[in-house]
Amino acid sequence: MNTETILMLVCPDYEDLEVWYPKLRLEAAGFEVPLVGMGDKSYQGKHGYPCQVDGDVREYMSDTLAGIIAPGGWAPDKLRRDPIVLNLVREVNANGGLVATICHGPWIFISAGIVKGRQMTSTVGIRDDVVNAGAKWLDEPVVVDGNLISSRTPKDLPAFGEALVEWLSRRATRA
Repeated sequence: MNTETILMLVCPDYEDLEVWYPKLRLEAAGFEVPLVGMGDKSYQGKHGYPCQVDGDVREYMSDTLAGIIAPGGWAPDKLRRDPIVLNLVREVNANGGLVATICHGPWIFISAGIVKGRQMTSTVGIRDDVVNAGAKWLDEPVVVDGNLISSRTPKDLPAFGEALVEWLSRRATRA
């Protein structure tokens, strides 16, 4: 069984489906997907679903991670202000780990400075932010650019989940 760890970033007002769908999809494929926040023991999603966190982002070192996922909702607006979150994202990216995001999650990657020159997608609502950060925005259900996987909205979760598992499985066979 694969025991690689992929962090799922959570904070108040996370997009419920964008956390739970990929978490469960990756766990079904044998990956560990702890929910990590910025100090609180639980958060509530935009649609009211509660989330007990498994730890604080400060407890994780980038060299122990296979990847990090930044889901959407309003949580990314809070997470992108935390220098520890941003540094962890930068390090995971620099190590060649998975950096995946959906909907408003790219705000975190924009603030971490890892999107310039990359191809990606997001909700159309932050398309200008993605473009102004130097990425090429594509209107596709999922975009894979090296170790960066991005998706638009909850309706694209099946394609996002498939891309995550495929990328991580290929990585595991190369290791």
